[in-house]
Amino acid sequence: MVIDLFTLIGVVGTAVVVTAYFATQQRWIAAEDWQFPMANLVGSIMMLISLITAWNLPAALIDCFWIAISLYGLVRNANAGTEIR
Repeated sequence: MVIDLFTLIGVVGTAVVVTAYFATQQRWIAAEDWQFPMANLVGSIMMLISLITAWNLPAALIDCFWIAISLYGLVRNANAGTEIR
């Protein structure tokens, strides 16, 4: 089976989002830590890129919301003075 580049990007993005969620459940990172919204931002952008070749409106909408919420979390952390290490 051959996977095109856009699908591969989406699969990796999915892995990033799921890994970030798992890491919060394992308490490896806190949801308030800048790493959590950053991982969600990167993963969601990658999943959105994958939709270029396999358009799906509901998936695009959830990715856009995920991106917006992740940006909000990063801005909130920056305004709170949270240092990025």
